Amino acid sequence: MGLLTDPRAGTGKIIKLLLKWEKPLCFVLYAGGVIWLMLLALPAFNDNTYFSENALLPGLVTKESNLEQTSKQYYYELIHEMKRYPNSMPYVWLSAKFSQLHLDVFVHNFSLNYPFQKQKFVGQNIYGIVRAPRASSTEAIVVSVPYRPINSIYLDTAPSIALLLAFAKFCRKQKYWAKDIIFLVTEHEQLGMQAWLDAYHGVTSGQKEILIAGDLSGRAGSIQAAINLEFHALKVTSIDVKIEGLNGQLPNLDLFNLAQNMIAKEGIRHSFHRQFDVNYRDKLKNWWYHFNTLMSMITVQATGIPNGNHGLFHRFGIEAITLEGFKKSGKETEANFYQVGRIVESIVRSLNNLLERFHQSYFFYLLPSTDRYISIGLYMRPLVLIIASVFIKAFSIWQRLQTLSSSNETKNKQDLTNKIEEFDIGSIASKILWAHIFGILVMASPRFFILIGSKMFNLRTEDSLFISFALITILTLMWRLSLKRSVKYENISLICVIALIELGTTLMCIAMHNFSLALQTAVVYVPVILLITPHHKSVSKFRNCQYITWIVLHPFILLMIFIMGYTYLNFPTETISSLFLKGYRANKQALVFSIVDSMIYGSWFYNIVTAVMLPIWLLFWNVMRSSTIIPSQ
Repeated sequence: MGLLTDPRAGTGKIIKLLLKWEKPLCFVLYAGGVIWLMLLALPAFNDNTYFSENALLPGLVTKESNLEQTSKQYYYELIHEMKRYPNSMPYVWLSAKFSQLHLDVFVHNFSLNYPFQKQKFVGQNIYGIVRAPRASSTEAIVVSVPYRPINSIYLDTAPSIALLLAFAKFCRKQKYWAKDIIFLVTEHEQLGMQAWLDAYHGVTSGQKEILIAGDLSGRAGSIQAAINLEFHALKVTSIDVKIEGLNGQLPNLDLFNLAQNMIAKEGIRHSFHRQFDVNYRDKLKNWWYHFNTLMSMITVQATGIPNGNHGLFHRFGIEAITLEGFKKSGKETEANFYQVGRIVESIVRSLNNLLERFHQSYFFYLLPSTDRYISIGLYMRPLVLIIASVFIKAFSIWQRLQTLSSSNETKNKQDLTNKIEEFDIGSIASKILWAHIFGILVMASPRFFILIGSKMFNLRTEDSLFISFALITILTLMWRLSLKRSVKYENISLICVIALIELGTTLMCIAMHNFSLALQTAVVYVPVILLITPHHKSVSKFRNCQYITWIVLHPFILLMIFIMGYTYLNFPTETISSLFLKGYRANKQALVFSIVDSMIYGSWFYNIVTAVMLPIWLLFWNVMRSSTIIPSQ
C-alpha cells in the first residue's frame, strides 16, 4: 500500500519512466494481447486433443447395434401421429412405445407463468428408464431429444426420436449396463429441459413462480453425462458436435473428444460450428480456417445462450453435448442410421465404463478445430495483457495525483493529513453510487416498463421494452451532452481511476466464467478507454471523435449494431430497407429474450450489461464530459 499512498514513491526512476511512456506501453500491451490471441489459432501455438480419462476405453468395445430398420419403422409411425396432432406432442403414442419396450415410463408436467403477461403455458415431458442390471441405480446417463411439431420453425427432430426409441429397444436387451439410462423427449425446446432438470434436482434455477417445474414420479441415479440428439433426416451427411452451454459453460473436453473420435471411426464427416477440418498447404489459409473456427466459438460462447438442450446440464455438474446431423444438400456421401446408431452406442457404452465423474481433462478451453484445443493456461495470457493496460493507466493517473498533492504540500507547507481535503469525497461517492443505482434500476425495470406501455399506450411487450430502453439510452446521452461543467482535476481523475479499476476487475471476474464475453468486451472497450483522460476546455483535438466513438459503444447501441450486422450476415441479398426492418424486429426480440432468459434460466448476460457495464460506461462518459485544468507536471 505504501507505493499507492506515499507521494514520495512517484520520484522513483521506474515510476517516472512509466508515467512518461504510459500511453505507448498501454497500447503495446493491448496490441500484443490481440496479436497473441490471433497467433493461438496457429497449430504451433496450440495442442492436439487427447483422452485424459482412460476409463472411457473409447472405440475398444465390439459394437452390436443395428438400428436402421427399427428406426425407420418408428419414424414412419411417428410421422403419422405428428400429422394427427400437428400442434402438440403425441404423448400417448410415446408413452405406449416406451411401455412396449418394458421401460419404467413417466410423464412430467410443467407450466410457465409468462413473466410479463397473465398467460400460462403448459407442457409435458415423456421419459423412460432402463434400470442398470449390474448396479443399484446410483448413477445414470441421459439420452434426450427435443420434440418439434410439424409446423415448428426449427429443423425436424422426428428422426432423432425414432433413433432414440430404437436405441432404447437395443439397450433394454443388454445386461452389461452399470448405469441407468434415461430416454427423455422434451417439449417446448429448452423450456421443457430446464423444467425437467429443475424437477430432477429439486431446485429452481430462475426466478420463483415463473417456471413451475412440478414433481417427477420416477428418478434414476445421479446423472453423470447426457447426449442430446438432433438428427434431421434418416440419412445424414455430417454430424456437428455442439458444446456451448448457459453462461458460456463447457463440458469436459474428454466428452467432446469422445464424440469426435466415434464419429470419425464410422466414416462420417464431423464438424464443429459447421467447420470441417481442412489442411491447407498455404499457411495463411490454414491459419484463417483455424482462426475462423476459433472466433465462431468465441462469438457463440460470449452470448451465454446454449446452442442446444445440452447447455442446461452444465450448471448441475453434468457433462453434456448435442449431436446434430444434417441431411444431404449437395454431392456429399450419406450415412444411414446403422452408422449413426453405432456412434450413439459407442458413446453411451464408453460413458458406462466411467468409474467416477469426468475430472481428468479440461473444463476451460477454446477449439480452433475438431482435433486441436487451446487450454486456459494459454488463452488467458492475451486477455491479461489487455487488462494490464487498464490497470497501468489507473496506476499512472493515481501517481500523477500523488505527485500533484506532494507539490501542493511543499508549496503550501501543509500537513500530509490534509491531502485528502483536495478530494471532494462526497461528490465522488455520489457520482459512483448513482451510476450503479441507475444500472440496478434499469436491470429491475422491465416489468414496470411493460405495465406502463400496456396500460397507458396499449403497446405490446416487445414494443414497450424497446421504446423504454431507447429512451433510457437517449437520456443517458443527453444528460451529459447538455451538462458540461468544470470540476476539480483531483475529483474527476479519481473517478477515472475507480472506473478503470472496476472495469479491469470486472473483466477478470467475467473471464473466470465466460472468457469469450470478457475478451470481446475488452477488445472493443479498452482501446477507447485508454484515450479517455480528464481534459481542459481548450483541449478539443480529436475530442469530438472520442465522443462519437463512446456514444457508439453505449451498451444498448453496441448491441443494436451487433444484431444489425448479424442480420446482414444471414440475409446478405436483402435490400437495405428490408435489412433495416428485419434488424429492428430482431433487436426487439433479442431484448425480450435476454430478459426472459435471465428470469427463467438464470442467464447473466442482461444483468451484466445493465448492472455492470452501463454504470461503467456512465462513469467514463462523466469523465469525458467534465472539463478541468490539466496540472503542470
